Amino acid sequence: MDILSPQEMNFLIVDDVDNMRRSIRAMLKLLNYGKLFYEAANGRDAWEFLQDENITIHFIISDYHMPHTTGTELLNLIRSSRRTRDIPFLMVTAEANMDIVAEAAEHDVDAYLTKPFVTATLDHKIKELLDRIRNPPPVTIHLEKSRRLEEEGNLAGAIAEAKKAAAANSHSSRPFRELGRLFAKKGEIEKAQACFEQAIQRNRLDVTSYHALGQIAFRRNNTEKAISYFSRAMEISPRHSDRALQFAKLLFKKKQLQEAEKVLKLVLRHKVNDIDFKEEMGEMALEGGLYNLAAKAFREAIKGDANRQYLNKKLGAALLKAGEHSEGARILEAAAAQSPKDVELLIQLAKAYMEMGMPRRADNVAARIFRIDPGNLEARNIMEKCA
Repeated sequence: MDILSPQEMNFLIVDDVDNMRRSIRAMLKLLNYGKLFYEAANGRDAWEFLQDENITIHFIISDYHMPHTTGTELLNLIRSSRRTRDIPFLMVTAEANMDIVAEAAEHDVDAYLTKPFVTATLDHKIKELLDRIRNPPPVTIHLEKSRRLEEEGNLAGAIAEAKKAAAANSHSSRPFRELGRLFAKKGEIEKAQACFEQAIQRNRLDVTSYHALGQIAFRRNNTEKAISYFSRAMEISPRHSDRALQFAKLLFKKKQLQEAEKVLKLVLRHKVNDIDFKEEMGEMALEGGLYNLAAKAFREAIKGDANRQYLNKKLGAALLKAGEHSEGARILEAAAAQSPKDVELLIQLAKAYMEMGMPRRADNVAARIFRIDPGNLEARNIMEKCA
């Protein structure tokens, strides 16, 4: 591929800290790099820049930790698009922890730069990255050919090129990972599994291969093996717990609740500050019959975001299902005070009082329902039982 000189490039600088963006831009200008400069405060805004056909970006320098869309989430979007996938991407991290490196490598980051850094370091890293792109090693050339052949529908040719890539660098996990993916796409699962196993033998941090092996094990009904692979993937890269969430959904479908609970608890430990995830997990656990876990997830979501008081309805339902009638009724009463015309909520509350042997309270709640919805049969049945 043709690569411009750094002086002719348009740079996109992505960082949620204004001073850091200005600092990187100043360094680039000092080096006489950059024709045009664009800035974004997070990956979401950066992706919008990249979708604008009137803007051409030749080089991206992005922070890892950012709100809304992180650096690796942005990288994933970029690598998934034919239009943007070949843009050089330099990831900036406060520290190159194992999980960050593994996560970025999974999406084929071109290079890392650890904060703090000086102009000379930035210069060296950009030159090194561009030189590697201009003069790719044989393994990269074969993998590029493999990708093009796959896109043309020539799966056999793509596999042949991936095999050449593996022969060119037998120590790299990437060719074997690609071979595994291609064989899986072709439906040759035995060969795919063998390739993914070779990938993790060469790189114990190859998250993608662990994930793929987990999927294969699950399809073969080897649940314990699947959990083992998914657990290892999350140990390496806990931020990619969405894969485990999908796995838990499959376990629910198989009615393997104990295994699903193991997976969800593992995810919850890593998603400490992700409120959206906790809400989703609570709903999944409630639907799947893991009521105590659902209550825990809903509590944490409400605690983390005061605007999610609407979850009290689901929290109350989970507590009732878990046998915590008194606490569940208390939560539902509070929710009903905020949503006094929510018939479904009031029915739950009335039933809770019936379970607790408190017919008078149940009757009062049923009467409230009847005033809102005079034709409600459940409210009528509750009132008849309480008479």
